[in-house]
Amino acid sequence: MTERVAQWRARVTGVDPYVVDGLLAVGSAAVSLWSVYHDDTAWDWWVYLLALGTALPLPWRLRAPVTVLVLSCGLSAVLSVVAHSAMPQLPLYAVITLYTVADRAGERQRWTVLAVTVVANVVGTRSPNGALFSLLTSVGAFVFGCLVRELRRLAAVEAERAREAGRRAASDAARAVAEERARIAREMHDILAHAVSLMVIQAEAGPLVVRGDPERAIKVFDTIADSGRDAMVQLRRVLGVLKEDGAVPELAPQPRLAELPALAERVRRTGVRVELEVDPAGRLPADIEAAGYRIVQEALTNTVKHAEAGRIEVRVVREGTELVVLVSDDGRGVRPRPDRAAGGLSGGRGLVGIRERAAACGGRAEAGPGPEGRGFLVSARLPLGEEEGVGA
Repeated sequence: MTERVAQWRARVTGVDPYVVDGLLAVGSAAVSLWSVYHDDTAWDWWVYLLALGTALPLPWRLRAPVTVLVLSCGLSAVLSVVAHSAMPQLPLYAVITLYTVADRAGERQRWTVLAVTVVANVVGTRSPNGALFSLLTSVGAFVFGCLVRELRRLAAVEAERAREAGRRAASDAARAVAEERARIAREMHDILAHAVSLMVIQAEAGPLVVRGDPERAIKVFDTIADSGRDAMVQLRRVLGVLKEDGAVPELAPQPRLAELPALAERVRRTGVRVELEVDPAGRLPADIEAAGYRIVQEALTNTVKHAEAGRIEVRVVREGTELVVLVSDDGRGVRPRPDRAAGGLSGGRGLVGIRERAAACGGRAEAGPGPEGRGFLVSARLPLGEEEGVGA
């Protein structure tokens, strides 16, 4: 049933408006001519012509509603004066033109026509019953046109809202894609920067260690292999979401704080002493654990690459409703550079990634010289929320 209604509606809306208005003109002319023909008086041909003329302008009613109304009603007034008894009981042309003016004309034109119509019906009708019938017919047509006009306005408003909702949905989808690409870029940077840094440092030290300490050389190459395998596993996890073949990527958990000892052990193999304290005291949200792990990983990577440190302290503890991450070293600290702004987290992409990860969790991160200006310190505070804080 619904499909039939839709098909019928499509057929009706697809018809040329001039065809519809032409049919209305034919129907109105037929009513007027029938009234003249069945009148008791045998009227001359020009009376039939006047009756026909009341309907002739109707095909142009949508383009010039007021003009069509004036022409039709003007000829109708002449017909009423010269052959009042030949007037149709229900002047279809008057109903159509009044409806069209109410629906299509401007505000001033509409209300002017309504006022003139009411006055003409009251003054120009000979009997009270006739005046009442004419008022009901003409005002009723005008009110119906106003209702259709309002429905069309509401339909246009709803259509605009739908278009705006579509544009907003497209914008949200594009923003979500951009955010996902940024997240993937951060993940790949963290994975590759950490793994490649460890591998490069170990590979550079390998030739020297092979000659003097073969046992240590074996551990160095094992560290390189472990770092490479870990990077491959994490890259598969991140890049799995980019598959376009429709297959569902294999799900894997995000890194957690429980994996920090293994991360610290890999760094220790480079010759840097790592002191690790992880005491979150309870279950944490997965996004907070992943962000904490990545922040520590990025800070360790920066230290190994740039700090020339011999000792690194890592503390991940809960303080109230926040998870506090502190990574400090005894390296060479911050060296002024002309292309780097003072303070904050300016500089390389790694420090920017730390700030973005903290901000994504609603937290904040800072980086700069360590206590008394020695070494380098990365600190981040990640809110756990009221529920987790109460549970602690």
